[in-house]
Amino acid sequence: MSTETQNDGDDLEERVTNFLRRNFPQIQMHGGSAAIQEIDRETGEVTIALGGACSGCGISPMTIQAIKSRMVKEIPEIEKVNAHTGMDGGGDMGDTSPSFPGETVDDGEVDEGPEAPF
Repeated sequence: MSTETQNDGDDLEERVTNFLRRNFPQIQMHGGSAAIQEIDRETGEVTIALGGACSGCGISPMTIQAIKSRMVKEIPEIEKVNAHTGMDGGGDMGDTSPSFPGETVDDGEVDEGPEAPF
């Protein structure tokens, strides 16, 4: 019976991985990554970490919200999704400040801003 439980768990992890690949290919296309940190099958809770270019991306909060809302709808066993980037440690952005498209940055170059992931 433990083999069945293990296979069910592997299937759930595979479905979560496939969900991320299928619904969010733009994460990888823009240099980001999404990794499953933990799946708690008893509570139906999944923790996802976004990394790479997602850390510090201004659109990552919207990507996180989309992952949270879509995953619970598409995968019935999932009750709650926790997702985060390396930047969400209390909202402190350190010494960097956000820039906006068309804004001149300190080096004299015009910042074109990030590409939209959609």
